Amino acid sequence: MTILDILAQSARSRVEADLITTSRADMIRRALNTPIREGFLFEQALRTPGMSFIAEVKKASPSKGLISRDFPYLDIARDYQLAGAAAISVLTEPTQFLGSDAHLYDISTHVTLPILRKDFTIDPYQIFQARALGASAVLLICSLLSDGQLQEFLALGDELGLSCVTETHNAEEVDRAVDLGARIIGVNNRDLSSFTVDTSTSAALRSRVPEDRIFIWESGVTSFKHAAQAVQARADAMLVGEFLMRAPDRATTLRGLRGAALQEMATPMGQTSLCPMVKICGISRADDIAILNQCLPEYAGFVFAEESQRRVDLATASQLRSMMDPRILTVGVFRDAAIEDIVEAVNSGAISMIQLHGHESPSYVEALRQVLPRVPIINAWSIVDRESFAYALNVDPDYLLFDGPKPGSGQVMDWSLLDDVRHYPDMPGFFLAGGLTCENVSGALTLGVTGVDVSSGVETNGVKDPAKIAQFIHIVRATQDPRRTP
Repeated sequence: MTILDILAQSARSRVEADLITTSRADMIRRALNTPIREGFLFEQALRTPGMSFIAEVKKASPSKGLISRDFPYLDIARDYQLAGAAAISVLTEPTQFLGSDAHLYDISTHVTLPILRKDFTIDPYQIFQARALGASAVLLICSLLSDGQLQEFLALGDELGLSCVTETHNAEEVDRAVDLGARIIGVNNRDLSSFTVDTSTSAALRSRVPEDRIFIWESGVTSFKHAAQAVQARADAMLVGEFLMRAPDRATTLRGLRGAALQEMATPMGQTSLCPMVKICGISRADDIAILNQCLPEYAGFVFAEESQRRVDLATASQLRSMMDPRILTVGVFRDAAIEDIVEAVNSGAISMIQLHGHESPSYVEALRQVLPRVPIINAWSIVDRESFAYALNVDPDYLLFDGPKPGSGQVMDWSLLDDVRHYPDMPGFFLAGGLTCENVSGALTLGVTGVDVSSGVETNGVKDPAKIAQFIHIVRATQDPRRTP
């Protein structure tokens, strides 16, 4: 017998044991009496713009043995939520993964993210049980189930308001899942018979999944580069377990994966990005947060530069960050700041990225990289003529931001100057700022931008306007890959 056969047999034995204490009829009643929010929240979470991450709470595995001797599963789940996970996967299989139904129930009552019950589903009883425990989704492994069972379980999930992640391992299984109407299809890079890993599996099978389905890259993550590979494979989401569980700082590691995915989405000049990104800058009031949490721009900016009318101090930025949806990455905007001040802001957790908007030299940027090697840097430049680009490109940031002649004034830069940028080799991704509004942003999106940065353009009388923010983001989202539009 393979390990998968053993796990399936164990699942059957557990169902038989559970039926002794809770009959099938009682479990059905318990499930139906368990409130569940409408709208298939797990699927909604994976359809938000950009790459979504499903972070896994896992104590052990058959291939690696004990992964986490100290297993504070509630703290782990809270860390994932704070670091911007779209959803959480919880192992409940007890014999090989040392999971527990209690882990799932406790996590579901302490975090607000949708939860996938990760187990070996072989009986409808387990699907009712998943809802009763507080799950938003269940795992269906193609190789364990017949076509009839898959159809039955998918239909039952729909009836109960649970999403079903249909896990596949080869082309035949992907085709089965597609033909049977699975809306979420995962490709596991780990062969569950031998437990060997080949991260090329997901990329090779991606084309067999229609664009209107959700595609998940599962297993085998050992570095940030795998997040970039998942983006290249056009995955909608990535499920990450052991890499996070073994990390000394799980939240920082998850933010690093998210940053690597976003950086990969930054396409070179002249190419078309699947996901033009939005940065709403100059966030300074608690009243600004509700519309951000509703519309979910990729980035929100806190301005720390002394001379800015939108300046916030670190305490205010930290408070606003705590109110903000963790899927939004925060950017600290600095102008000729002391490096120790930037380090303090990053270490506080208030910001995830750095934007330099002064006269920072290449040596300054290099010194900043030495102390914060994993924090992406955006270098902003006021572009007034073709010569302005030459110095900007010498600094070697992760991203560039091109602004108008008077940054912060709302003055539009001469977009025709961007024509010359196309001739620069190895051009990094860039944001466009300077006078962007709901009226002109559509034109900006034709310029090959990685993202757009707006502040005064979504304000009324100097205050962020929720209607303008929502309209601005809606216009940008309309240019995206339709799979990523909620």
